[in-house]
Amino acid sequence: MTFLRRSVLLLYSALIVAPLYFVVVTVFKSSPDFYAHPLGWPLPPTWTNLLRLFREQPLWQYFRNSVQVTAGTVLLVLLLGSMIAYAIVRFRGRTAGLLFMIFAAGLMVPSQVNMLTLYDLARKLNLSDRPLGLILFSSALLLPLAVFMLSGFMKLISRELLEAGSLDGCGEWSLYWRIAVPLVAPSLASTAAFLLVVVWNDLLLPMLLLGSKSRLTLPLAILQFRGEYVTDYPMLLTGVVVTSLPLVVMFLFLQRYFIAGLSEGALKG
Repeated sequence: MTFLRRSVLLLYSALIVAPLYFVVVTVFKSSPDFYAHPLGWPLPPTWTNLLRLFREQPLWQYFRNSVQVTAGTVLLVLLLGSMIAYAIVRFRGRTAGLLFMIFAAGLMVPSQVNMLTLYDLARKLNLSDRPLGLILFSSALLLPLAVFMLSGFMKLISRELLEAGSLDGCGEWSLYWRIAVPLVAPSLASTAAFLLVVVWNDLLLPMLLLGSKSRLTLPLAILQFRGEYVTDYPMLLTGVVVTSLPLVVMFLFLQRYFIAGLSEGALKG
């Protein structure tokens, strides 16, 4: 039994390490070397792909666009999602239950189904090819997920604590901002970490709404290395690595809060 368990873990590790090895070694290969030895070690290793990526592409502009869209979307979704989740948990009843069911129903509809409608709406509202439009539409698509996640965390707050705050003269805004938000801060951080990955890596919605090259996000800009007949895989995978690094750094900073939020839900749920 122990041998079987270790064999499964070893196979699982190989499935994770093999693609990672392929991506990392390709970053340090030239195109001829890649096509000659796709899985071999780069001989010799070269920094040409990284240098070309930063010299030939306005990478910092794409990075700024991604940060702008990701930060705006995550902050807006967390603010609205936490307020709606608080209202659903705080004012229990048919109206709150119906509101929760409406947002839960939003999770059942794939975002791809609404692409034509979203594009037409963005064009009519003059929000196409604008970061604000991408932020608003991304927030609308992710809000049901945030409400669903945060409602479960908000239910862990003691109603007696909220009632005590209400008796002390706190209004609903004070109860939300001074009591509910600090208590679910680890859960907000774990939700934020999940949203960061989703928004940062999103390709479909930016492809639908953004047209100007100066407003591309990083994942969308990477597609420029994919040609109609020939794809520059070393440059493409170099872009993938550079795009993934900010997510790794963000997760390292949010890891403690992410684990704390999951642990809180597991222990009290």
